[in-house]
Amino acid sequence: MACCHADFALVEGSDRGFTLGMPTFTFGAGVLAEAGANAAELGIRRAALFTDRYLAAGEHVAKVKAALAESHVDVVMYDEVQIEPTDRSLQQAALFAREARVDGYVSVGGGSVMDTCKAANLYATHPAQFMTFVNAPIGAGQRVPGVLKPHIACPTTCGTGSETTGIAIFTLSSLNAKTGILSRRLIPTVALVDPDVTKSLPANVVASTGFDCMSHALESVTARLWPRRLNPAQGIARPVSQGANPFSDALAAQALDSVGKYLVRAVRDAADIEARTEMMYAAMLAGIAFNAAGCHLPHGLSYAVSGLTRDWHVAGYPEGKSLVPHGMAVVLNNPSVWRHTAPAHPERHLRCAQCLGADLRDASSDDAGEVLAGRVIELMRATGMPNGLAALGFDDTQLDALATGAEPQYRVIRNAPVDIGRDELKRLYRAALTYW
Repeated sequence: MACCHADFALVEGSDRGFTLGMPTFTFGAGVLAEAGANAAELGIRRAALFTDRYLAAGEHVAKVKAALAESHVDVVMYDEVQIEPTDRSLQQAALFAREARVDGYVSVGGGSVMDTCKAANLYATHPAQFMTFVNAPIGAGQRVPGVLKPHIACPTTCGTGSETTGIAIFTLSSLNAKTGILSRRLIPTVALVDPDVTKSLPANVVASTGFDCMSHALESVTARLWPRRLNPAQGIARPVSQGANPFSDALAAQALDSVGKYLVRAVRDAADIEARTEMMYAAMLAGIAFNAAGCHLPHGLSYAVSGLTRDWHVAGYPEGKSLVPHGMAVVLNNPSVWRHTAPAHPERHLRCAQCLGADLRDASSDDAGEVLAGRVIELMRATGMPNGLAALGFDDTQLDALATGAEPQYRVIRNAPVDIGRDELKRLYRAALTYW
């Protein structure tokens, strides 16, 4: 996908530039063993190592702990991270961080672990009431007042991209819906992206996180263009996510190309190291892209789906509670969204479809939404995703509840290339009930 700078012509009242943030990252097989050297370079002598209880006794955490020990870094471990964290679990993690009196952080895990570590670092470094930094209008949305302590992020899944972002997502228990905290201060200092971790991932985890990666890239390209974002704040007041831009376009295109070529292979064969390595790299690229551009409707719609689903479990995820994997909740809304947003920028939707491997022969601008939606549905079917929201138990009687859950997510919904109200939300959810 070529960068279309003509798309980004400035308009009256728009910002005159965009700002990007990302960590220093190292990508390659075995780089988890470099955690100790990086910690020492950052001046970390006592680190809080964040993980979850499923990973705590595993080889990835062991490798990172050994590397830290070799570099004479004292480690205190927090292995109570909750998969799909809540406001309560983040506050518990922050309490641990305050009492541990560390000078740096290491996270080893998926998006839940890395996001929890970001929040713990924030609230331990800058103590405040929890809702102080939570996105408005749900929270106060105040700016993080200063730098945080160094954070070395070590992802163990190939999709969330959290190792590259200044975003921490959680479920707010009082609303039973997801929201988040955004600040460039939250971006990890160093990311160690080791594709060796993917060898042990269950197929359903690869599928779900892979679709999260895909949607990050699709939403980055199809987001409201940066000169047309609704908040033209400049300088240090620019938001973390500022709309589609040439930089995010380029990274997202490469990520989509990899998803189209390698996602199905990575899901179907754990021994396909090439496919899983490429998906790990795609996730990192898509993370940088959406951190700069922002997500929009697929993510905004997904949070209510996750919060309202009952008695749902997917093999490969923790037992004992109803849980819709984040990437699954996101992809189930994808096709309905692309059919709706394509008229705003049909050429961008067609380019995305082409990157994913769709056949564009004889496709016109009028076909853009259907072509992109059709290719996403092909990938969903090939990887065993549910056939829309009805498979999770939703029907027409719950459209109002879903729309109510989505409405507070205006931070992402307003990043869509078209204006969205409550009626449109209900139509999008209705269109997402079944696809085939």
